[in-house]
Parts: sequence; structure tokens; C-alpha cells
Amino acid sequence: MERVNAETEHPLPQPSPEQIRRWRRYLADEIAEARLYEQLAQRKSGDQRQILLGLAEAERRHQEHWRQLLGQHAERLPSPSAHRVLLGWMARIFGSVFVLALAQRAEAESPYEDDLDATRGMAADEEVHEEVVRALAARGREKLSGGFRAAVFGANDGLVSNFALIMGMGGTGVGATVVLLTGIAGLLSGALSMAAGEFISVRSQRELLDATRPTQATLRAAPDLDFDHNELILVYRARGMSAEDAEHRALERLGVFDCDCRPDRSFGAEDGENPHQAVGSAWTAAGSSFCFFAAGALIPILPYLFGATGWLAIGLSAALVGFALMCTGAVVGLLSGASPLRRALRQLAIGLGAAVITYALGSLLGGVLG
Repeated sequence: MERVNAETEHPLPQPSPEQIRRWRRYLADEIAEARLYEQLAQRKSGDQRQILLGLAEAERRHQEHWRQLLGQHAERLPSPSAHRVLLGWMARIFGSVFVLALAQRAEAESPYEDDLDATRGMAADEEVHEEVVRALAARGREKLSGGFRAAVFGANDGLVSNFALIMGMGGTGVGATVVLLTGIAGLLSGALSMAAGEFISVRSQRELLDATRPTQATLRAAPDLDFDHNELILVYRARGMSAEDAEHRALERLGVFDCDCRPDRSFGAEDGENPHQAVGSAWTAAGSSFCFFAAGALIPILPYLFGATGWLAIGLSAALVGFALMCTGAVVGLLSGASPLRRALRQLAIGLGAAVITYALGSLLGGVLG
């Protein structure tokens, strides 16, 4: 079957085997991406659902481009890339926030910009798709509560601080029992300190926001205000409105409905004029921080709890902590849209680096005091 350009109706040159392989891979990935966005759309409603369905439709347009180029070779496609398979699996199991963060990276790494067989429009689509997915992912990130943030960073702090602590004690040459008791003390003191810090931080943030939230004073005072010296205008000017908008809003509050009212200058409830994002519950943040710091701090002392001593305990502790650090780093990388592997390795380097330094200092201290 002769391949024909749908726009010019001119015959297309026969593709090389390498081109056919590349186009078939592109087509398989486009099909997987369209299915991914459709799966995510099934869990959404309103604007987000329509946006995801729009992305799926764009991916189907890209599919037609590759089908046209492939002709009879568009059948029995290979499996999509492992990345797309993972995204589809996560979409079915976990929902949107992690999946969108990964999809953002996939859109950013589109090969169409450097492939002459892809149209400029397709390359531009992929760039725009990255921004669309970035915005959708940002919505999910903003909805993550303070408790989740405290959990992730609490676990990481527990891992690093308690591992460094027991390595420092191990470097002094004390017995395994002393190291274990030190680790337990570090776990309890650190978890309580983190919980107290999170509670105070979140509670203080909420109190600061409450102090700036508009009150209902304008509603209570409006009936008694002097119409010719309208102090309400000053209130709304202080809240950031222009002079015209402030005057319009003040007249509304005073019940002057025959003014030259403009709907675009009208507002709903007073609270809507100065919205604040929820910062989460102080108790939730404190509880999450305590539990996850304790969980993280428990990992370095597990070998000592099970009776390991000496270099065996140190090696097992380092292995367990290293694995856990890479997991927390990967989670942070996923949520930030960055490379999970790079963030995991960064966490590992920081944690093990702190442990090496404290072990060296402990050895020096042990030698001096010994």
C-alpha cells in the first residue's frame, strides 16, 4: 500500500527500518499516554476532567500522525516504554498526584523537538502539555496537608539524626548496649521535640493568618456610619482594592443599591475578600511528625535491638538507613516533579555523610578521653 501525505496527497518516501521502529515506539507510547489521561479523568469531575480528556484527545491526534507514516506497519505494536507502563499501573492504583508528577517529567522529556519526523505542532503540543500537567500536579501538591509534609520530613530527620547519633557513639568505642540505649533516648527526645516544634509552628501560622483575616465589623458598623464620611472606603482600600472598587463596595454595604453598580466589583462573603490557604491541623502535624520521626529513628537501632554488635551492627544499620533514605528522597523527587533517582541519591549522600562525620568525631573524642 502506497503511503500518501494526507495534506498534499503526494507519495511519501519509504521509511527506513530504524524509522519504522522509532515510529512504532512513538505510537505505542502515545496510545499509553492517552489511556493514562482517560484513566485519570475517570476519577475527576468538572474542569479537571475536561482538561484531562483534552490531553487524551491531543495524544490521539499524535497517534494519527504516526499511523499515517507507518501505514501497514501500524499493526501489532510493541509494548510501550516501561515508564508509560508504570504510569498506567500507578494511575489505576494510586490516583493522580504521584502520577501527574511523573507524567510531567514524561512530557518534559518528549523526543519530538529533535525528531524531524514529528511536526513542529506536535513538539509545541508536548511543551504545552508539560505546563498543563504541571498546573494539574500543582493543584494536588497544594492539597497535601501539613501532616503529610511533617510525615515525610519527620521520617527523614529521624533517620539521619539518630543514625548519626549512634554512629558517633559507636565511634567512641562504647559497648552495643550503650549505643542501643543512646539510640532509644535519641528516638524519644527527637520525636517529642519534632512534635512540639510542628505543633507550635502550625498553631503559630494559623494564629498569624487569623490575625489578618477580615472580620464582620463592616457588617455590624455599616448601619451607623456617616454616609457623607464613609469610613468603609478606607477599610476596602486597606484590603487592596482600587479607589473605585472600594467606593462601590462601601455603597453596597450601606445599602445604596441604586448606585451605578457593576457586578465585577461585587464580592460575596467578607471572608472571601482575603482568602487564606488551610495550613492543616496542628495536632495532625504534631502527631504525624512524632510517629514518622520515631519510625525513622527506629530503623538505625534495629540491628542493636536484635543483638548485633560491632561492625556487623554498623553495616546492617547503614544498609537499612541507606535504603530508607533513598525511599524518602524518591518520594520527595516524585512530588516535586524532579528526578526520583537524583533526589534519592542526594538524600543518601547527605545521610551517610553526616554519619561518617559523627563517627569520625566520636572516634576522635573516644581517643582523647580514653
